[in-house]
Amino acid sequence: MAPPISKVEAFRFLNQATFGATEVEANRLIALGDSNNAYSRWIDQQIGREATLLLPAVEAAYPDPIPVNFNIASLNGDRLSQWFTNTLRGEDQLRQRVGFALSEIFVVSQVGALQNLPNATADFHDILVRGAFGDFRVLLENVTLHPAMGVYLSMLGNQRAVANTNLRPDENYSREMMQLFSIGLVQLNVDGTVRNDASGQPMASFNQEVTEGFARVFTGWKWECPTTLPACTFATTRPQLAPVAGYNQVRPMRLYPDFHETGTKLVLNYPGVTLPNATIQAGQSGAQDLKDALDNVFNHPNVGPFISKQLIQRLVTSNPSPAYVQRVAEKFNNDGAGRRGNLEAVVKTILLDPDARNPASGTATASAGKLKEPLLRLTQFWRAYEATSRSGRLGVAANFSGGASAVFGQAQGSSPSVFNFFSPFYAPPGEISDSGRVSPEMQIATEYVNTQIANFFWTQAVSRTHAATNLAADIMYINTTEELAVANDSEALINRVAERLLGESGQISATLKAQAKAQIERTVVPATNPNSALATRTADAIFLVATSPEFVLQR
Repeated sequence: MAPPISKVEAFRFLNQATFGATEVEANRLIALGDSNNAYSRWIDQQIGREATLLLPAVEAAYPDPIPVNFNIASLNGDRLSQWFTNTLRGEDQLRQRVGFALSEIFVVSQVGALQNLPNATADFHDILVRGAFGDFRVLLENVTLHPAMGVYLSMLGNQRAVANTNLRPDENYSREMMQLFSIGLVQLNVDGTVRNDASGQPMASFNQEVTEGFARVFTGWKWECPTTLPACTFATTRPQLAPVAGYNQVRPMRLYPDFHETGTKLVLNYPGVTLPNATIQAGQSGAQDLKDALDNVFNHPNVGPFISKQLIQRLVTSNPSPAYVQRVAEKFNNDGAGRRGNLEAVVKTILLDPDARNPASGTATASAGKLKEPLLRLTQFWRAYEATSRSGRLGVAANFSGGASAVFGQAQGSSPSVFNFFSPFYAPPGEISDSGRVSPEMQIATEYVNTQIANFFWTQAVSRTHAATNLAADIMYINTTEELAVANDSEALINRVAERLLGESGQISATLKAQAKAQIERTVVPATNPNSALATRTADAIFLVATSPEFVLQR
């Protein structure tokens, strides 16, 4: 019989599969059975849960009636608040976590052209969440035709070349669809390692001519409804809002044949390609061109290892072994029932793989694990301490000086570019780079951001707790009742904080524990009126663990 899951093992799994392990969820996972069954049972339960979405909250946030000169960009704050609500309170944690991982591959951002299209950015995230366990080929098409992506990478309004002019198809989406969303820049083996030519140089996966070919495919697509008719322009239960929202923000883009390039298009050529000479023949409809082109990309041998490795990086470890990547990529290529691109099977394989469940054995190495993204540190902390606000609103801008991006270096749907907040290939100079490893999240671990994060956790631990009496309605506070109850005992206090944030008191290093106890004991608890001293001790303990390597590193 397989052994039961320990609390530490439950925390490790939940930090990979949710927006932060909590003691309640860890105990629920442990109760599902032994290590042979509990993880898969938990995953199956999560897959069956309905997706919690962002768009309904954005639509509900429109004032009624709409004031003159209403600032529609203000609704981005409602989208972000709903995202925090879903990640902190949502029952579909695995779906939300995978959707977030996908949003760092298929990137759109409110920064720039989408600032005044909050419905579009909300719905784009929703298609990723809904498609988290679906078919990758379907997801790729949904991403391609979504107006948020159309605006962000300028496929919307892209049109055929016009003779004797400088007008030619825009290559932006064509290039990024291949480079970032599907196959990458170089050819890969099934284990994610780079294929080299006879001279030892990486072999390119596509060239400029192929980029131009796909650009010609992606012509003629624009807003589904080009008019300002309310029934046409706004998919909502509140059609009176249509004139404010402008063009339809959520319906898939529509083909306008007069603007589509009907000539031959060069696409990807690889073993097994079905299109004749890797070209889409002239004279097809734009819809058929799109189908053939996306089928061509979807079946490229790079897609399995390229997407699988990035999902492993986002969920489990920054430096997965080639064997781990291969096991997941092979599941992407064939889920066991002959289906390619089944993300449900891919996610299960990532989380149940021996390298994920026991990083100290098998093909995993001492470099197993990853630096937690700043947002994941925040959500785990808030989930662990049952954070809420008097208004019930979660994660609104009032909690951050300058917004979440200014403090944590990232916020949902707010990447500075299509290349995400950090690159999956980023290796900081020094030991990590010299060893041939990567640490993507360290690309945003600047001195400024690290200082801002530390200041945030200090403020949270000191003055934003359930005991505070002067907090604004939207300020989130944490529940430190249990810590205050044992704060007179430095050992018990640091153990309690470690149990809440790390899973078990034994997970805290001897060095950190000694330093934390020394700091706690500097505050003497008087016999009379001890509350202030107990609060100071509690704040010190929480701050020191929340900013420690033990908490920041996901192993």
